[in-house]
Amino acid sequence: MHAKTDSEVTSLAPSSPTRSPRRPVYYVQSPSRDSHDGEKTATSFHSTPVLSPMGSPPHSHSSIGRHSRESSSSRFSGSLKPGSRKISPNDGSRSGQKKGQKQWKECAVIEEEGLLEDEERERGIPRRCYFLAFVLGFFVLFSMFSLILWGASKPQKPKITMKSITFEHFTIQAGSDSTGVATDMISVNSTVKMIYRNTGTFFGVHVTSTPVDLSYSEITIASGNLKKFYQSRKSQRSVAISVMSNKIPLYGSGAELSSSTGTATLPVPLKLNFNVRSRAYVLGKLVKPKFNKRIECDVTFDAKKLNVPISLKNSCTYD
Repeated sequence: MHAKTDSEVTSLAPSSPTRSPRRPVYYVQSPSRDSHDGEKTATSFHSTPVLSPMGSPPHSHSSIGRHSRESSSSRFSGSLKPGSRKISPNDGSRSGQKKGQKQWKECAVIEEEGLLEDEERERGIPRRCYFLAFVLGFFVLFSMFSLILWGASKPQKPKITMKSITFEHFTIQAGSDSTGVATDMISVNSTVKMIYRNTGTFFGVHVTSTPVDLSYSEITIASGNLKKFYQSRKSQRSVAISVMSNKIPLYGSGAELSSSTGTATLPVPLKLNFNVRSRAYVLGKLVKPKFNKRIECDVTFDAKKLNVPISLKNSCTYD
């Protein structure tokens, strides 16, 4: 084995595995960049190990310190964005607390708004529907009530009974009409009596009628009108109608009636007809049932029964 030179010894000395005492490690903390928003600084830090100057060569101590300080300052300054501020490690916990408080306040506001909306739904929506529901219900109930009244009033029809007719004057004489045509003329004065009875238990009726016509051979020889009246509930009255005429031309129909005495010697068949109209105002003018009755009576005039009531009890039809 040949002896080693001084140069080889000096070159191998630094690389020889000499044991040295355990060197302490220092860490430089640099904050990481924020992920997206650029407004808040994250609280996480990167740890960069730096060798202690104890085991390092004397010439590298200052350079390593400067390099570590420069790198940490450059990393720290690079992580900040325009408009941001520097924060200490304690700022992370403070910002977390503020963030938690803000989230709690936001949740409290949202929950309060939700409760207010639920309260408005419970209170506001039914109030808006109350009026419409009341009006609709009122109309439904009122319509049903009106229909009930109308249905209850229809069967309660008034009853009309024809009593008699009395002829006070009945003459036939020659004459001429308005155009000068010669013909027989008839004049009649009579009174028709009837009984009107309102059977309604909870309403009165207003009564009118068409003209009361007395005709002979389809010629109206006398006429009268029923005066309008009001009949209260469950009551009746006797009604008298004056049926009269003056010099009504008979033309060819009066040939068999004429006589020298000016009165008919033979019985004269006559017909009495008219319509009675009754209207009840059960609920003002909203419920007003109508009752119409057509009356036709066969009457026979006898000169011997002048001024004597002629019964119509079995001589009339009611439709």
